[in-house]
Amino acid sequence: MAGTNHSRPGVTGGPAIILVEPQLGENIGTAARAMANCGLDDLRLVRPRDGWPSDKAVAAASGADGVLDKARLFPSIAAAIADLPHVYATTARDRYMVKRELNPRRAAEEMREFLAREEPCGVLFGPERTGLVNDDVTLADTVITVPLNPAFSSLNLAQAVLIVGYEWFTARTEPKPEILHTGHSRPAHKEELLRFFEHFEEALSESGFLRHPDKRPSMTRNLRNLFQRAGCTEQELRTLHGVVTAFMGPKKRRESGP
Repeated sequence: MAGTNHSRPGVTGGPAIILVEPQLGENIGTAARAMANCGLDDLRLVRPRDGWPSDKAVAAASGADGVLDKARLFPSIAAAIADLPHVYATTARDRYMVKRELNPRRAAEEMREFLAREEPCGVLFGPERTGLVNDDVTLADTVITVPLNPAFSSLNLAQAVLIVGYEWFTARTEPKPEILHTGHSRPAHKEELLRFFEHFEEALSESGFLRHPDKRPSMTRNLRNLFQRAGCTEQELRTLHGVVTAFMGPKKRRESGP
């Protein structure tokens, strides 16, 4: 096949590519082909509509079998990103959230900095028809938006993966002028952050803060975005768990009586 030479050394590694509820096996295959073009090999699939494995994906991958063979299946986004300290969400629309937004070039440079420090990262891509929903975007630290024609900025799945992958493949980074030292801790993984969200939101419900069902989704998204921007370490999350428990402790003791 033109452009394929297995006698030459390949490139692997890079950020995880996470396809959320992809609809067609063919689109998974062409996305895998785009990943192989750019030396990416960590493909994670969240609830593919037509099931997995897929013969149509293999056919559409046009030889990128190595990517498909390593692909992993997950029941939810939370499970797919559990081991990642840094997650990006791709979107073409304004979500009206307080959230960092980067173009693919700057995001690629940042990802290279993270991976150089052995801090894994990943990129979320939504379903072909709708893209990611707001609750999905909330799980990410940063949004990636491709600057295209405002009147027609829609991309198919493989195009989106290829643009992000190409910028990753060609990125060159300069030393950062500012470094955040985290002491003896490390950046919190998403699994740890989501566990804190559950604890925090449970406490807010018990206290009556989230008493209005119609306002609860937007309030929890705003709070989650706030903690995502904070870039908490694992030690800081343990401290926050303790703070929440301490605040709720007196209330529970009063309710239980002497």
